[in-house]
Amino acid sequence: MSVLVYTESEQGTYKKVAFEVASYARAIADQLGTSVTAISINAKDPSILGTYGVTKILNVQDSKLDAFNAKSYANVINQAAAEEGSEVVIVSSSADSKYLAPLLAIELKAGYASNVVALPTNLSPFTVKRTAFTNKAFNETSISTSIKLVGLSNNSFGIKEHATEAEVTHYSPSIPDNGVHVESVDKVTDKVTIADADIVVSGGRGLKGPENWGMIEDLADVLGGATACSKPVSDLGWRPHGEHVGQTGKPVAANLYIAIGISGAIQHLAGINASKVKLVINTDPEAPFFKAADYGVVGDAFEVVPQLIEKLKAFKAQNA
Repeated sequence: MSVLVYTESEQGTYKKVAFEVASYARAIADQLGTSVTAISINAKDPSILGTYGVTKILNVQDSKLDAFNAKSYANVINQAAAEEGSEVVIVSSSADSKYLAPLLAIELKAGYASNVVALPTNLSPFTVKRTAFTNKAFNETSISTSIKLVGLSNNSFGIKEHATEAEVTHYSPSIPDNGVHVESVDKVTDKVTIADADIVVSGGRGLKGPENWGMIEDLADVLGGATACSKPVSDLGWRPHGEHVGQTGKPVAANLYIAIGISGAIQHLAGINASKVKLVINTDPEAPFFKAADYGVVGDAFEVVPQLIEKLKAFKAQNA
């Protein structure tokens, strides 16, 4: 028996969450006194997973799985779990994993705990800590099924190296035709994605128009972060919908979330609450976001942000 972990990749490159779930799986395996097996789909360098404690890698290389399909991926992971006799299966809380996890739970006949933020507090019954009420509270959930499916909340456990000699095995599962065929996928390239970013710089209607978005991009560039926006901004067409973050957009669990010109509607706060540090820049001292922020600057973004960029550039130059 081993702990099975699904390690996500995109266009042959592992996502940041792949290394975090591998680290988490290793820690659970240590609790159980077993090893970690990873299921890897169309990744270019599977052996890198050994850096994070994976001892065996089921390497799937199949063009039918080039485009993500929740039903197909769930079926492949289920086959791997059956072959390995895995009683604990780990996935991330990315958009793709949240889509496939319920389907996978049905195939595994497993109890599924989503948004898990820590290692099990008890192994019998298998009990994990999860976030609840849009990250405002925690609960303890016990899974009583023989197979347990755990969805690790992004950026909750961290990436921890545990150098291991990994055995890479070619794995050829059966892939049934589910009737869905992807014609094309359009993606933004050469930019840090919101899901992988440690720092996210987000703008709202306080920027007054798309022509002022340059300073958001400049601040994100100097910090090595991703750009994002509030729902009204994407609705107005100032920014693409792919940058919309919040409860109705992409969730954010960054180490640092910077909100510029965003008042802080409930839906927006619910979607970014998992971020570890929140910095707000707004002219309105009564903006709701200030109550949720760790740090706040009351001031005009058009004055504050350019100065912040210059200070950061000077700091980087001094420490280059």
